Amino acid sequence: MGEVSATEPERSEARAGTGEPVIATRGLTKRYRGGQLAVDGLDLTVPAGSVFGFLGPNGSGKTTTIRMLMGLIEPTSGTARVLGQPMPRATRAVLPHVGALIEGPALYGFLSGRDNLIRYDSADPAADPRTRRARVASALDRVGLTAAAGKKAKAYSLGMKQRLGLAAALLQPRRLLVLDEPTNGLDPQGMREIRALVRELASDGTTVFLSSHLLDEIEQVCTHVAVMAQGRLITQGPVAELSAGARGRLVVTTPDPAEAARVLKEQGVGDVVVTDDRVTGEPPDRDLAEVNAAMVTAGVRVRGFTVERASLEDAFVALTGEGFDVAG
Repeated sequence: MGEVSATEPERSEARAGTGEPVIATRGLTKRYRGGQLAVDGLDLTVPAGSVFGFLGPNGSGKTTTIRMLMGLIEPTSGTARVLGQPMPRATRAVLPHVGALIEGPALYGFLSGRDNLIRYDSADPAADPRTRRARVASALDRVGLTAAAGKKAKAYSLGMKQRLGLAAALLQPRRLLVLDEPTNGLDPQGMREIRALVRELASDGTTVFLSSHLLDEIEQVCTHVAVMAQGRLITQGPVAELSAGARGRLVVTTPDPAEAARVLKEQGVGDVVVTDDRVTGEPPDRDLAEVNAAMVTAGVRVRGFTVERASLEDAFVALTGEGFDVAG
């Protein structure tokens, strides 16, 4: 069963200093009984105000990390600080400032979507009961569930349940929003809506920590990213810098693709791929003008010659040597 973060008093105690990371871990490790190493020495830094993508294939340690950050499980070793406070020791001070959707929402199936949110809001001792229904209505509207607010949660689709979980996390203003696979079960339109909501929250100053196994999702919405594989951190930093660190693809458009491919290989271009009139490859360590000139000299009719910007997928493959889910 998933959790949406609980709320407690002591709100004034969780105040991160100016410029201090919203999340910071050092050597964070979780080893389960039986010896399974789920997270191995994680050093993570999440800047304030970022939309931070936590990227990795299923089983890479993302959810275990989130559960440690939220104080739901104890680390085996290492430290974690959230909003400047040590976790799990400062759970009571930190969680009121955090909205979380972890492993899907925990819902009462016999209650309507609206009544589920009322139940969540009632559990917050700092929530004003006089404005409860207005808060619930606003949260439902933000995630597009107003029309289905009266329907019982057990009749909701998986995507609708995800939206309701997000609404629960948004009942109060949050300094940090932690989302574990938030677009799970959503159709393409629903994905776009959730991404738009994440951007809106970020523009309002909320830091968003978004776990996903979808490269496309991270690249579209995130400002920063950390890449996990087999419990270890592979790299982290701004998305633009990570993509820039990977080499782009040389793209040649020509009615003579076979001859172009031959010349490109002779010029040191690697991983040459021919698709109709388009020939792509990894740029060589030499002046590309010379490569172009060599094709012209060989009689190749060059209609287009460019280097496409590297994507986050290119960066991931360069870092790990593995393929990855692009869009699910």
